[in-house]
Amino acid sequence: MTDTTNTLVPRNPVAVANKALQASATFWFIVAASGLWVFVFYVAAYYIAPGLLGGLPAWSELRLPDDANVYTAGDGGRNIAMAAHLFVAVIVMGGGILQLIPQIRTRFAAFHRWNGRIYIVTAISTSLAGLYMVWIKETNSENVVGHISISLDGVLIIIFAVLTMRYAIAGHINVHRRWALRLFMVVNAVWFLRIGVMLWFLIFAGPTPYFGIFFKVWGFGQYLLPLAVLELYFRAKRSAGTRGKFAMAGGLVFLTIVMGIGIVMATMGMWLPRIG
Repeated sequence: MTDTTNTLVPRNPVAVANKALQASATFWFIVAASGLWVFVFYVAAYYIAPGLLGGLPAWSELRLPDDANVYTAGDGGRNIAMAAHLFVAVIVMGGGILQLIPQIRTRFAAFHRWNGRIYIVTAISTSLAGLYMVWIKETNSENVVGHISISLDGVLIIIFAVLTMRYAIAGHINVHRRWALRLFMVVNAVWFLRIGVMLWFLIFAGPTPYFGIFFKVWGFGQYLLPLAVLELYFRAKRSAGTRGKFAMAGGLVFLTIVMGIGIVMATMGMWLPRIG
């Protein structure tokens, strides 16, 4: 009789809501990590491998997604900055994923600490290299809005990286983890950019007369939107009621599905064809 009665007692709705919110976050991370690893493989295979095998001049036949040159003959400063940007991008994106896996944090604490230090240093380095390329080597470009959006992302990366390390050293682990998640979002802005572009192509069946406006706006949205969603998640986890937690969980699942569609489209339409 007791067992039957227990099965009829509804579970604590707050506990269920918390589990739903955590499950939605885990679902997001699994999808995002899978997509990021595909992107890391693409960058390593398409850019890094030729550079290692043939030196920087081997990049003379390669181009960036915006059709810009990867290698510019006679411009050693830009070529070195580009090489640093691409190499550390692989380290940052791949290493960042490992930093967010709880099992690695708990079972391999030393690796987590050293990988975190490398992650912080390379994140700051690639941001400085990006700022150098944008404002020193590309001064003739007319894409001022694009330069501003890239620069804001670079500045946020540097600020978030410093705060992430600061709170880790101070032993404020919960605060450290929140800043690490914020850093993860802005570091991977270039990945979010491509997902957003491919979703635009899916919705509008290719570029439209308004694509240029969208691209400029999404230049900021590529990191501001993920940051906004992350902050909503933090708020829901910290202080939202049961309905708020369920609403956040449902919204995060929906956004994850949309992101997954963008990942598949980017993989099949942008990355695999270039390394196939």
